[in-house]
Amino acid sequence: QAASSGKEVTVLVELKARFEEARNIRWARRLEDAGCYVVYGVAGLKTHAKALLIIRREAGRIKRYVHLATGNYNEKTARLYSDIGLITCDPQLTSDVGAFFNLLTGFSESVGWSKLTIAPTSLRQRILDLIEREIKASTPDHPGLIMIKANSLEDIRVCQALYRASAAGVRIKLNIRGICCLRPGIKGLSEHIEVVSILDRYLEHARIYYFDNGGHPEVYLSSADMMGRNLDRRLEMLFPVTQPGLRQRLSSILETFFSDTTNAWHLSSDSTYRRIASSKVPLRSQQYFYEQISDAAGFQKAKFRFRPIRSNGK
Repeated sequence: QAASSGKEVTVLVELKARFEEARNIRWARRLEDAGCYVVYGVAGLKTHAKALLIIRREAGRIKRYVHLATGNYNEKTARLYSDIGLITCDPQLTSDVGAFFNLLTGFSESVGWSKLTIAPTSLRQRILDLIEREIKASTPDHPGLIMIKANSLEDIRVCQALYRASAAGVRIKLNIRGICCLRPGIKGLSEHIEVVSILDRYLEHARIYYFDNGGHPEVYLSSADMMGRNLDRRLEMLFPVTQPGLRQRLSSILETFFSDTTNAWHLSSDSTYRRIASSKVPLRSQQYFYEQISDAAGFQKAKFRFRPIRSNGK
């Protein structure tokens, strides 16, 4: 509709999307027919980043808005997956995303990033640097804290860095839904690491990275899991959430997942999963978030209204 209305629209459609190849080809043709400029990915890399940039003229000035997310722009998975997105007009992020789209479309080369971190060029190293910083900031009186929520953890260098952090006394809480190649609870190596997997109605798909940073927390969202394929063979994004209220909300979301007593499974040091048994009040994290969002959106039952009956029947 935007293209048909005369707006300039550029869309990158990833044709290597698993199980969605034919559907994406059909969408690409429809978009081209509507007047959109369609790009079919970058040679040698699968585009897995999720970004939407809107440029508007407001009060005679150019204004940029960006939406960055952990989940795909797919109406099917939007109903089945649990994801998180950020809408912002932060000038550094919007400038970075504009440069990212220029890179994807071939309009320009990368000239450096202000807030975005991109795979395959620098995302792994950024995560390793953040883990190393947490090790240096950790003390016996005030141990560091790393919390990560992702689909999978498989990258050898990231696993080794987390082992080093645990050995240095950093507390590490991992919410990994699927593959986890790290073994927690091994004395002297990973005794400070906890791994929990949530299996519930919706597929857990968000990627959140939290670093306590000596009492000055930093929180990031990403399209990437800590896997070799994501960090070496895909275009991915890692971006910071800097607004204090949103940062606290993401921290609270992570803590809620680690407090789940209904659909959580704990990874043991022998690589087996055991259902978490607890005498606490039952907490089902997905239901808790659903009720929070429903209340915030005003989905509660509408108030009763008295409606008089008039002579015309209306």
